[in-house]
Amino acid sequence: MRDKIQKSMIFILAITIIISYGFVSFFVYNQSLGILETDVCQEAKYIEKAIEITGTQYLEELDEVDARTRITRIAQDGKVLYDSRGDESTLDNHKDRVEVREALKNGVGEDIRMSDTVGKELYYYAVLLDDGTVLRVARNMDSLISTAIQIFPVMAVIAAIVLAFVYILGRWQTARLIRPINELDIEHPLDNEIYEELDPLLEAIDKQNKEKDAVANMRKEFSANVSHELKTPLTSISGYAEIMKNGLVKPEDIQNFSERIYKEARRLITLVEDIIKLSKLDEESVELEKEEVNLYDMTREIVSRLSMQSSAKHVRMILEGESVTYTGIRQILDEMIYNICENAIKYNRPGGSVSIWVGNTLEGPKVSVTDTGIGIPEEHLERVFERFYRVDKSHSKEIGGTGLGLSIVKHGALLHQAKVSVDSTVGEGTRISIVFSKNK
Repeated sequence: MRDKIQKSMIFILAITIIISYGFVSFFVYNQSLGILETDVCQEAKYIEKAIEITGTQYLEELDEVDARTRITRIAQDGKVLYDSRGDESTLDNHKDRVEVREALKNGVGEDIRMSDTVGKELYYYAVLLDDGTVLRVARNMDSLISTAIQIFPVMAVIAAIVLAFVYILGRWQTARLIRPINELDIEHPLDNEIYEELDPLLEAIDKQNKEKDAVANMRKEFSANVSHELKTPLTSISGYAEIMKNGLVKPEDIQNFSERIYKEARRLITLVEDIIKLSKLDEESVELEKEEVNLYDMTREIVSRLSMQSSAKHVRMILEGESVTYTGIRQILDEMIYNICENAIKYNRPGGSVSIWVGNTLEGPKVSVTDTGIGIPEEHLERVFERFYRVDKSHSKEIGGTGLGLSIVKHGALLHQAKVSVDSTVGEGTRISIVFSKNK
């Protein structure tokens, strides 16, 4: 970054110097051209006045003319009558020269061009004399170009000095600008007093740090909860097995102990499966492809699979709605709807009901599950989707489950960019709805 800033500064300065040289040269050239034009015009007027007084023989009696100046007298038909170079007999007709035409027409004329005779660029000024001839004075412009060239070495020396100074100053200034960035406290980005242009970046870093801390705390809490949840069924299995191994169980109680071990093993397997599902959803490592799924038909199959549980709890299940298709991961969608329906049965009252509605809305496909169960207190509503969170911990073992069902629902919704909402009244029941975004 430091090298880029220094190179940028030197590059900008170099371009500035080149442009400045161009402007200076242009200004000096135009200023010198103006002086040249004034000098030539005055000289032409001086010669014109002298010819009026002494006649055209004045030109013949002129002393040696400045090598940079050329004086010519031209007849109306363009014939050269006099030339200070002394070679008028060899010169072409000058009637088509721009300055001569303008002088014959307007009284004066001027032009800048390359002279075929002397092979140099000249400034021509012509004036119409009283006798009808044209007096033309021309001045060599080499001095103007040489002036611009003479400026170049001076500008080059100045440029070298300035560039050296800027390089030293640039290193100091760059180090001063970058020092606050190098000394940033990334752990506490909002405590840095630095350039306001970096505020959005620092705010983003602070947000990212908080998210990392939140994720770290969540994983720490998750690990602690997993250890606890796994330890409970393993302790039960180990305890029952140890009692049976030591022969402390009556023959008539062996079946009861075996059933307890079996239930705890099933609970352990279910817990591990749910943890694996959540881990995959967290890491977004679900490799299943999306496909078109009829949510109504899928829900009808889930109701059929849960019929034994609902019958055991004496809970009636009602499915209503319409056929609606959504493009998603079939297995995840199945687990989401299954977990909500299963919870509606588990936390219901004997003789209660679970009403499921599936259909299309203005927002997109929707699945809504309403039960007549025990309900969820308002202070628990925001936490029911947390892992291992149970509203009624005292009866959690009796009801069963791993405490991960709604967490899987939440992660599945995030994966499908769906919205999950919960409405509940204690003693009356709960409604959980999933609204999927419209398929594009």
